[in-house]
Amino acid sequence: MDRGIPTEDILTELRAADSGVRYLVGTPKARLTRYEAALAERPWREVRPQLRVKLLPQDGELYVLAESQARAGKERGMRRRRLKASWQRLGALQRQRPPRDALLTKLGAAQEKAGRSATSLVQVEVAADGALTYRLDRDKLRTVRGREGRYLLRTNLSADDPELIWRCYMQLCFVEEAFRTLKGDLGLRPIFHQLPERIEAHLFIAFLAYCLSITLRQQLRTVAGGLMPRAVLEKLATVQMLDVAVPTTDGRELLLVRRTEPSRDVQLLLDHLNLTLPPQPPPRIRAPLAL
Repeated sequence: MDRGIPTEDILTELRAADSGVRYLVGTPKARLTRYEAALAERPWREVRPQLRVKLLPQDGELYVLAESQARAGKERGMRRRRLKASWQRLGALQRQRPPRDALLTKLGAAQEKAGRSATSLVQVEVAADGALTYRLDRDKLRTVRGREGRYLLRTNLSADDPELIWRCYMQLCFVEEAFRTLKGDLGLRPIFHQLPERIEAHLFIAFLAYCLSITLRQQLRTVAGGLMPRAVLEKLATVQMLDVAVPTTDGRELLLVRRTEPSRDVQLLLDHLNLTLPPQPPPRIRAPLAL
């Protein structure tokens, strides 16, 4: 989708044109407030273990409220860690009592580090004399706890098969993960090409890199299920190649192409993946460059 066009406008055009295109998009949690009362009256439908959904037809669309127990536990743990760190930092600032301007600067940095999910749960006040007071917003905390592990989807698919909707959503997650992998794990920065063949070449190389990443992930599932390709790439990055040039008495150079020996944990990883590093190449003589 074009980033310059709001998603809401695109969906409106698709519905108006009746193009036959089927869509499934994530919906901001703020929209959940609008339909919370109506969703509360709808029954839960089990899709798979630890996953259930509520379906709400609305204005020619279908809103899907999904609840995952595994995701709830993950979000709750993240929220607790951030809230605890933010609370400890506020306590430290209260004890330090820095000047008001310095306090506001440190407070802004602490809130930025904690993130919006944690800072929105704490009401902070700074008096004119620089006194810092803070308290936990328990009402908002109860609301956040009730929504952890829940997310709202929006689609024009049929409501007859929640399992189909879930599979489509998982495909959406896989696509988004692919883009994160390209930008994060593989570090493919954006390059602005002008010629069509260069654009195609760039896409081809990115696709090959992604295929290698997925292949590595599949291999890791059989030998180390909890290990991600990112960690493997970081480990393998410690194995490097280098050229050692030794001058000889007749003006030539003895060139030694060498790789660093893998550490113990890297060697263990290579053994589990059935990978063998190539042997050290033999030295060769290189003639001096002509001036």
